[in-house]
Amino acid sequence: MYLYFFVLIASILVNFVTIIPFINLLYKLKFQRADQTTRDAFNRLTPIFDKFNKHKTGTPVGGGLLIIINTVGLFAISLLFFKLTDSRFFTNYQSIVSEIKILLFTFVSFSFLGLYDDLKKIFLWKDEKFFGLRLNHKLILETILGLSVGFWLYKDLNIDLINIPYIDVLHISWLYIPFAAFVIVAFANAVNITDGLDGLAAGVLVITLFALWTISVSILDTPLSLFIACWLGGLITFLYFNIYPARIFMGDTGALSFGATFAVIGLLLGKVFALPIMGGVFVFEIASSAIQLLSRKYRGKKIFIASPIHLYLQQLGWPEPKIVMRAWVFSILFALFGLMIAFANRPQ
Repeated sequence: MYLYFFVLIASILVNFVTIIPFINLLYKLKFQRADQTTRDAFNRLTPIFDKFNKHKTGTPVGGGLLIIINTVGLFAISLLFFKLTDSRFFTNYQSIVSEIKILLFTFVSFSFLGLYDDLKKIFLWKDEKFFGLRLNHKLILETILGLSVGFWLYKDLNIDLINIPYIDVLHISWLYIPFAAFVIVAFANAVNITDGLDGLAAGVLVITLFALWTISVSILDTPLSLFIACWLGGLITFLYFNIYPARIFMGDTGALSFGATFAVIGLLLGKVFALPIMGGVFVFEIASSAIQLLSRKYRGKKIFIASPIHLYLQQLGWPEPKIVMRAWVFSILFALFGLMIAFANRPQ
């Protein structure tokens, strides 16, 4: 157990050493939030968003990229160290290779999709008729990636079950593939939507990942525990610079990758029903956006003054730090409740 904490501390130190030069590099590359009137994925103006985010113009975007690079590098080094020092951790080699492949593919592939979206928003906005990728284009690409991951979970790791706490375990065969894809795409977008206030998405992720880390360590899943430790170190360091007023933003590069990977970890642990409870803040954020979207499409009017819910609270007059810190409090409660559900046994 202490070795996992050593990896976590090492990750924090590495990220602290590299993040300041990385922020300076982003300034030089002008990889910053532009002073533009923004549009959503449907090419509609977002005046409420602009009102609360004008002061963030010029802040570097791309913190997620540094976390991904450092996490992958440290994860590779940690795996090599554990393999050389104690082979007992790697008794089922084939399953471990498949698990690592799934984790890294999700982590990196969704980051490329997010990076492309960030590049369009920052550098190509004037040449396009919309802000970043349109929602339908993004969902298609995310679904393809999600189905690929779902296929590997089903084919390589033989996962086809859904554990319903206190009830039973359901084997759904090949239907697990689209089910896994739905969970992955849903959380990728949930984290992306949540990433709208300084420290909100990163703080909630840190809390929920500690809960998932507890589960992975308890079942002796060494590769997954190492990966979460490396990732947590990057997120904690990023959060230090992302709390209000933020010096760096995560960007879609990090948000899409982190949301999808968060879902995959829950799927690998077999705790998919505990996942939306632990990530309750993410669920509320994406649910408020989905309700608003459907209402505008089919009823022709809005239900909320603004969405997602953090923007609604800002419009009501709540200060940004107040919203974020209260979201952290709720996230702690959600994480504890999710752990209770995750460790629940079905009745005998």
